[in-house]
Amino acid sequence: MSATRRLATRARLICAGLDGDVPSPCLSVCRMDPARQLCEGCFRTIDEIAAWSRMRDEAKREVWEAIGQRIASMEEDRA
Repeated sequence: MSATRRLATRARLICAGLDGDVPSPCLSVCRMDPARQLCEGCFRTIDEIAAWSRMRDEAKREVWEAIGQRIASMEEDRA
């Protein structure tokens, strides 16, 4: 399973509340895609990355939901 698929699966689990803590989605890739304005590793925006440590769990889950949607959209574009 690719890292992107694992990230998408983890996003679904976290959004469903099946993963107690809300971990960072960082994969230590830390490279921004200039066209999409998203990190190539975790699919977060620079603002989401910068604010992560100050976010409450609810906001972190919203970011995880957005990550899942971004990955799904990217996969649809490839199909």
